[in-house]
Amino acid sequence: MHTTDFLIWDGDCAFCARCVAFIERRIKTDAKIVAHQKADLKTLGLTTEQCTTALQWVSRDATIRSGSRAVAALLRSSNFGWAILGVAIDLPVVRVVSSAIYKLIAKNRQHLPGGTDACAIDQRE
Repeated sequence: MHTTDFLIWDGDCAFCARCVAFIERRIKTDAKIVAHQKADLKTLGLTTEQCTTALQWVSRDATIRSGSRAVAALLRSSNFGWAILGVAIDLPVVRVVSSAIYKLIAKNRQHLPGGTDACAIDQRE
């Protein structure tokens, strides 16, 4: 059990850093947003591999959500408008689509705005 929720991201990815900057500016949350390189992954129940391939959400009750489900959990932890979007993208039918979109973005993050060759997941596997 934790006293707060955590959003864990890949601190080596410039695209991810841009996304986190957006989150910190626009999405009000009480969650701690931490690059996996600075997090106590063992205490959070995460591995480096999990954190380099997808965004991770660790809730206060130690439930782990990855990828699009982590995004949904983050949004649900925010104010009303964002929370509704979080609920919507985590609905079972929509989740299939949001998961596919998340995987497509993650696989190609080095080509997205702010991304660099260092962001490529394939190089890390």
